[in-house]
Amino acid sequence: MQIIKKVLNSSVVLVEDERGVERVLLGKGIGFGQKAGTALPSTAADQVFVALDDSDHRNLVELLAQIPAEYVELTRAIVADAEGSGLELDPHIYLTLTDHLHFAVDRQRRGLFVANRLAWEMRTVYPTEHAIGVRAVDRLRERLEVELPAEEAANVAFHLVNAEVGKVGIDSQRVVQLIAQVTQIVSHTSGVRVNRDDLHSSRFVAHLQYFAERFFAGKLLTSEDDFLFRSLSERYPAAVASAERVRTFVRHEYDADLPNEEVAFLALHIARASSE
Repeated sequence: MQIIKKVLNSSVVLVEDERGVERVLLGKGIGFGQKAGTALPSTAADQVFVALDDSDHRNLVELLAQIPAEYVELTRAIVADAEGSGLELDPHIYLTLTDHLHFAVDRQRRGLFVANRLAWEMRTVYPTEHAIGVRAVDRLRERLEVELPAEEAANVAFHLVNAEVGKVGIDSQRVVQLIAQVTQIVSHTSGVRVNRDDLHSSRFVAHLQYFAERFFAGKLLTSEDDFLFRSLSERYPAAVASAERVRTFVRHEYDADLPNEEVAFLALHIARASSE
């Protein structure tokens, strides 16, 4: 049994259980006609609990009190779509994505447009999440009669990736930003030309995803045997030189050293992309 501490809107209430633990409870119409002090029965199948464990999440709860319930329902529909696509998400997505959707619609209605310069990289690196984002934009248009730019799908995808269980601690925006930086360096220093509509370019960018995720997770490939690096230096010197430019950039920009193993694999992919 839980007691309502505060009704945030018709779909969201702040509750406290018998141990004094506060949680957010989401459910269609769960807050309608309710008031503080009311006891709620055990949760129904379509209700979602979100634990409150830090001040940031508490701030988001206060924001929800200012957001119409329809945005909560839109988030629930998007999360259901994501789970149906095989994603396992942290429950806090209900707070962060609801806040984002409300902000995105408000911004659009006021005529403010902010371009997402990493939209193509996001679509390429995280196609499942991006596809869910596309459907989310369609839902917003149908339910709220607002025409958001297609790039908004990438913003939704960012939230989904960051909330995926198993990817906690990896910022998807930093991942795709690093991918964009590396592709720019490679384009300028080798024969690889990243074409946004080219299958080979998409494959090359997808390879970089795993490098970027390893980089930010602190799990870079390393080996005491530099055989691959030495072999590629002899066979594909231009590709290795391009990869070395990436190593220099990462050292200056991120204050981190890439091991020869990572440089070798990057050079291998550059060589492959150059020949395609």
